[in-house]
Amino acid sequence: MTSASEFARMAKALLGEPDVAETLSSICEFAVQALGCDHAGIHTVRNRLIETGGATDPVVEHADKLQMAYDEGPCLDAVWTHDTLLVHDIAVDERWPSFGPRAASLGLHGVLSIRLFTIRQTLGALNMYSEAVGAFGPDDIATAHILGKHASVALASARKEQGLSRAVGSRHLLGQAQGVLMERFSVSERQAFAVLRRYSHQHDMKLTDVAQQVINTQRDAGR
Repeated sequence: MTSASEFARMAKALLGEPDVAETLSSICEFAVQALGCDHAGIHTVRNRLIETGGATDPVVEHADKLQMAYDEGPCLDAVWTHDTLLVHDIAVDERWPSFGPRAASLGLHGVLSIRLFTIRQTLGALNMYSEAVGAFGPDDIATAHILGKHASVALASARKEQGLSRAVGSRHLLGQAQGVLMERFSVSERQAFAVLRRYSHQHDMKLTDVAQQVINTQRDAGR
């Protein structure tokens, strides 16, 4: 089993990743290292919509997309109905009659899926794949749960940082657009924002897209 010091190093590295994509990729790499499995991948959840996230290689990308296509598989079940799913041989497991044989045709047999979550929300699920039948046991489940806790904290943190960064960027963009309108039409800051918001509603556009359009128009006029 992976030592406490190794998990501490892993947790520090995950929290130091620059964005969500890199965090997902590192979680998958650490899963392979910690469990000694052959492949790993992640499905993420936002607004109850599941998407494929990180993966260690194209085989996993294909397998995870197959789960989405068939709307069945251990990862999807881990997200919605179970915290942990252990599969000794996906080829003969009757729970996923469509996905199982296709996954086995990719050389995948043993599967261990765990839910990634915080107190507030489900973030997704981490899938660990082995090319051997019966590859995962109790020690692997225990290791995966520890990894999952660290991964969940890191992913939640990365999402929060990304959201804050986007919010700051949006405010800056809106401020620039308001400045353009205030100068061009001699209106107040509040009036400029009202113009942007009204145009956004009338043309079914995001407020930030309207702001960017105003800024681009100003730049073009100055050329």
